Amino acid sequence: MSALNSSLATPSVFLLTGIPGLEAAHVWFSIPFCSMFLVALVSNTAVIQVVVREQSLHKPMYIFLAMLALNDIILCLVIVPKMLAIFWCNAEEIPFEGCLTQMFFVHALYLSESAILLAMAFDRYIAICEPLRYTSILTTSVIEKMGAGLVARSICVVTPGVFLLKGLLYCKTNVIHHTYCENMGIAKLACADITINSVYGLMAAFLTTGLDAIFIVVSYMLILRAVLRLPSRDARLKAFGTCGAHIFIFSVFYTLAFFSFFTHRFGPNVPHHVHIILANLYLLVPPTLNPIVYGVKTKEIRVRVLGLLCQKQSVPK
Repeated sequence: MSALNSSLATPSVFLLTGIPGLEAAHVWFSIPFCSMFLVALVSNTAVIQVVVREQSLHKPMYIFLAMLALNDIILCLVIVPKMLAIFWCNAEEIPFEGCLTQMFFVHALYLSESAILLAMAFDRYIAICEPLRYTSILTTSVIEKMGAGLVARSICVVTPGVFLLKGLLYCKTNVIHHTYCENMGIAKLACADITINSVYGLMAAFLTTGLDAIFIVVSYMLILRAVLRLPSRDARLKAFGTCGAHIFIFSVFYTLAFFSFFTHRFGPNVPHHVHIILANLYLLVPPTLNPIVYGVKTKEIRVRVLGLLCQKQSVPK
């Protein structure tokens, strides 16, 4: 009996079922998700390659773009291969430790993406509001410290959540009605009280992504005020064009993320399959759109990516 209780307390595997109620349509869902995955991998890799190769792009704005692209590639690799295995091969099993590992990276990469967007907003604020101090503020040393800081923040915030999950007793079921492992999806399988897990998740989300979003909004309000004071119409249009891409990405990222986050906790009337689809979109849409939007709106990136493609096509076979 004790052996049975032990096995139930810590299941060896979890079962990820995909999109509940829409299992028959898994193959059809795999088409847009796989397409976004491939576009995200190719386009983000192109951005990284261009920024690394071009010495003239070794500037804070482009370095942050490369960091965002790298973060997006890793995030896609963490969730999409397993998702497609579920859709195509019914490969639902995932080891308990593997599930916790996936959960760790999903949340850590999401937090780091939010931090990078905040860093990009700070970059635009300094460039427009304090242009004469831009190079003295955003030095290589500062950028390196910012990069290390966002990684450290993600690890420090997500790690306690992993240990909270490891300390729970799982005696209900090992079936997770989702396409990937995430904190509350795992916690809800426990037969113990998960109030501390829920409270910690809410506090962690507010003190990280919530504050990031507030600081980003404040930054762009100050940027907007500074742009409207520019004497040149061309300068205003250029500033609006650059910041417009950032605001669009910021809006898509936080709107999808917060809607998914709050419906998971406070939206019992939202159909479960709708929540799961949104939970996938808020992780896949930004990595797909980021390089496309920034590539189109940033002339230096656009020109060099096109040059790279033309160079590859001109290589004799």
